[in-house]
Amino acid sequence: MKVNSGRFTADHRGPLVVFVIGMRINRFLKPGKWVPVARSMRPMIEELSANPQSGFLGAETMIQGLRTIMLLQYWKDFGSLEAYARDRDQKHLPAWTAFNKAIGSNGTVGIFHETYTVPAGGYETVYGNMPDWGLGKVAGLTPAVGSRNEARSRMRETVDP
Repeated sequence: MKVNSGRFTADHRGPLVVFVIGMRINRFLKPGKWVPVARSMRPMIEELSANPQSGFLGAETMIQGLRTIMLLQYWKDFGSLEAYARDRDQKHLPAWTAFNKAIGSNGTVGIFHETYTVPAGGYETVYGNMPDWGLGKVAGLTPAVGSRNEARSRMRETVDP
């Protein structure tokens, strides 16, 4: 991965939705339960990435310890996220139905999500000597110089002109 030397900030203006979703393996010795859940994530991201009209902006995958896989997702708005989650013709709803049928509340696999609607002017980013990552990867990068040098200024820069 190419490292961008120096300080950069995401070139995004306006509101956005940050969606954190993931799974936790509670019983390692039950791979028949957790492997299908883990495998269901990538096809959904590929489906969303192939459809620019979905409102999905991009995602980062993260691993926490040996048990938790998490996706940090960026969306244009909550309506787009909700529409995808409820669409019977997309991959999420069948995966959710399969999870509830196979796992339900038996405790072998945990799932979670958190949704944050962030108004314009309610976020800022900085990346120092990093490859493209997070919102910067999704929206593109711009040097964190001049009016984008300080966090307070970057917050103001996220407002639509």
